[in-house]
Amino acid sequence: MSLSNVFNIAGSGMTAQTLRLNTTASNMANAESVSSSVDETYRARKPVFALRPPTPEQLRDNQDGLQPGQGVDVLAIVESDAELRMEYNPGHPMADEKGYVYYPNVNIVEEMADMISASRSFQINAEMADTAKQLLQRTLSLGQ
Repeated sequence: MSLSNVFNIAGSGMTAQTLRLNTTASNMANAESVSSSVDETYRARKPVFALRPPTPEQLRDNQDGLQPGQGVDVLAIVESDAELRMEYNPGHPMADEKGYVYYPNVNIVEEMADMISASRSFQINAEMADTAKQLLQRTLSLGQ
């Protein structure tokens, strides 16, 4: 793995963490949205990450399929299948015929922890790219 691959790895990690932050922000923004039916209620979303498939060159060099420098891809964004919150409030304008309103299955504490983790992961990837840039600059200055 060459030092230039570090930029691809860090870039894919930063892209993935940006998407993770965006889904967390969406979850938090919709945490208190109200609906009158189960089908219309917002459900928490989470991105699914996977190791980027190896290139043909990487497979040729190593047959086990795991190579350093593959990076990460986002496979999908899935909705949580956790129970929605139901609240009996017959006076609410969004209440159904039984008097219930439905709230999303978003746990604010869990979302805050996920946001902190994604922010830190993004920061680490940015620092890794910066360190690689500094190493390349120092390598180029050796010939002066």
